Amino acid sequence: MPIRLTHKDKKLLHILRGNARASITEIAKLLGVSRSTIQKRLERLEGGGVISGYTVQLHSNYLDQEIKAQVMITVSPSMTSSIINSMSLIEGVRTIYSVSGPHDLITEVAALNMAELDATIDSIIEIDGVERTVSSVILSTRLKR
Repeated sequence: MPIRLTHKDKKLLHILRGNARASITEIAKLLGVSRSTIQKRLERLEGGGVISGYTVQLHSNYLDQEIKAQVMITVSPSMTSSIINSMSLIEGVRTIYSVSGPHDLITEVAALNMAELDATIDSIIEIDGVERTVSSVILSTRLKR
């Protein structure tokens, strides 16, 4: 059974999304609670599977150097799971969405140059069960929340 998130839990998670390396002391000050309260909340959220790890947050200057594309993918029925597993091993694959409509999956891929991006998309096309792809290079981000 999933744990119920309180308002303070949500605020704590918001802080961690912005800076996963924030110290317990910093978080306690921001939330106006004691360090021990934060430690207990973190243990509860980790134990409940809400927090499964802490990751490196890449600076936007680095991410702005990447060339990104969305790849819409049509797959053979009953092969979706194996295709997703194969795609998850490709370094440039950032996200994979299951979608409704004319395509079965949409993935966002990224690379530091066009040759890498092309190779990443080719790797997806070569996966057994991928029937068709349509790719769109992302020119700019107009809104990101």
